[in-house]
Amino acid sequence: MLQRLRTQRGPQLALLLTLWVVLGRLFAGNWTFPLDRSSLTPFHTWLGNGMDSIDANRNTNPIMSNVVEGIRNGIDGFVAALQNLLSQPPAGHQFPLVGWLGVIAIVTWVVYATANWRVATLAGIGFYALGALGFWTESMDTLALVIAAVVIALIIGIPLGILSGLFPRFEKLMTPFLDFAQVMPTFVYLMPVALFFLIGPASATIVTLIYAIPPALRITAVAIRGVPTVTVEAGTSLGTTRWQLLRKVQLPQAKRTIVVGINQTIMAALSMVTIAALIDAPGLGQVVVQSLQKLDVGTSFQAGLAIVVMAIVLDRATTAAAAKVQRESVQAARTRLRRRLGLGIGFVGVVVAVLVSYFTVFGAQFQGSGFIGLPFADAMQAGADWVQLHWSNATSWYTDLISNWFLNPLQSALVGTPWFLTGAVVLALAYMFGGPRLTAVCALLLAVLVGTGLWSDAMVTLAATFFAAAITIVLGVFFGAWMGRNHRVDSILRPVLDAGQVLPAFVYLVPFLGLFGATRFTAILAAVVYAAPASVKLIADGVRGVPQTIREAALSAGANTWQVITKVELPMARHAIALATNQGLIYVLAMVVVGGLVGAGGLGYLVVAGFAQSSLRGKGMAAGLAIVVLGILIDRITQAASQPRVRASIGNGH
Repeated sequence: MLQRLRTQRGPQLALLLTLWVVLGRLFAGNWTFPLDRSSLTPFHTWLGNGMDSIDANRNTNPIMSNVVEGIRNGIDGFVAALQNLLSQPPAGHQFPLVGWLGVIAIVTWVVYATANWRVATLAGIGFYALGALGFWTESMDTLALVIAAVVIALIIGIPLGILSGLFPRFEKLMTPFLDFAQVMPTFVYLMPVALFFLIGPASATIVTLIYAIPPALRITAVAIRGVPTVTVEAGTSLGTTRWQLLRKVQLPQAKRTIVVGINQTIMAALSMVTIAALIDAPGLGQVVVQSLQKLDVGTSFQAGLAIVVMAIVLDRATTAAAAKVQRESVQAARTRLRRRLGLGIGFVGVVVAVLVSYFTVFGAQFQGSGFIGLPFADAMQAGADWVQLHWSNATSWYTDLISNWFLNPLQSALVGTPWFLTGAVVLALAYMFGGPRLTAVCALLLAVLVGTGLWSDAMVTLAATFFAAAITIVLGVFFGAWMGRNHRVDSILRPVLDAGQVLPAFVYLVPFLGLFGATRFTAILAAVVYAAPASVKLIADGVRGVPQTIREAALSAGANTWQVITKVELPMARHAIALATNQGLIYVLAMVVVGGLVGAGGLGYLVVAGFAQSSLRGKGMAAGLAIVVLGILIDRITQAASQPRVRASIGNGH
């Protein structure tokens, strides 16, 4: 029966939705929870009292005063040492230990050593651009935080990834923690981390670690498992021990994939610098957050461009390093000799540059700071002012149209429908896509969500999430199909999508605020910008993977281009579309929460209020828990839906 149910998902979904709408309208306003931002339940009070107790006993509790404080001091010291090296003068010095000239020389040489001269040139120019944009010191603060987080993430993630790759039981043990860390919106764990470690570089580094460790661990595990069995068996047959097999066979074979994991860890860490600025992380994130508070579009984009430049340099350097690992085993002896000679000469140049940066003002303090960034910021601000002046009436009309015809009805339906009816639909979806086990998990999650006392706020957040995700999927299907069919379009759009993923969300919140005001629509637009690139890329890859022979067969049968897209390519890419829906919903949920900073209601507002008002700390923590529950529910159900359908066997009677 379960197999038949899974082969008829379309009609079942339509029936479920129809029943929910009809019964929801019939019993609207009954068996619902109040939407009250100020009232506290006993659970909220209990959480708030617990947080107050942690604060009050910080200096007397041995775990807090010894373990937690020791970790905080250690990380603070590590970040401070990196800042003294790169950005902040240590005691008794006028400038950092390594000035701008030394930093650029070191970065260029390291990238040349690990990649190639082209990427090294890009790295040198890119780091010079950080100063030319006017944010050298802030960029180095950001780099210090990223280095600290990535080093610790790799120290933790790579060994655990090796264990996960070697021992499947250990991997099963780690999977729930990794899923939790990746599904939970990053904004949510700022409060508990700041509660234990206070605000500052340590908390910012730990928040970044939570987000950066999963890719390092998972990709390392995949790399170890991906070593060919024949190679492992050959090593075992030669009498090697498990340690020798790992060190001399598996790790060398997995090196390239592990470098890819390092790349993803760096990108994850860099993407957190703006959000971590909310708990006093140093660097470019602070500039972006302050610009958001002042609605300073020019400075926001100026700092955002610096973050994008740093991300591009680090991404290209680690990507080229992974490719070099694959090529280096076949390099000719003459090529290796020439490269070593270049590295030697370059190292001498690095030493000279570092000495010049240490002993001279020219090499220590960036010359001509901001000569590119200031005109760019002025131009962006002028453009934003013109748009706000001439488009404000149109954007107000558009906001009202979307709110009155789409957002308000969807929100009213979700909030006004009896909670158990919506819960029953969620459980039916879980059973349809995942069977009894997923249904039991979702029932437990729904019970937790009801227990937080924030069901109605969760429905408000869910309405905005569904609306933004629908726009994201429409854009994903349109542009993904276009990119998948046309390589030239792919080459044009992919850099734009990369910039959308790397550019901090707070950067484009600023112009959206100017255009649409502090409303939920602003948060929805920012969520679409943040989530659409991932969906577009996934669907483009799915369409590109459709065999060319099938396209040609459809064309030979008389199908036109539109029919090939809608009847062949998109149906065959349905797994990619389902996966894009999963990722779109998760990305949107994360950004709708951040929208609490710019006027959006729901759970995001409560988390922000918990930061700002001590009386609402418990409710803010409960809102964070509710967001996590929503994220896991959405992730589990959509992941199950993205799996290939189970088809009933022909003629087996089932």
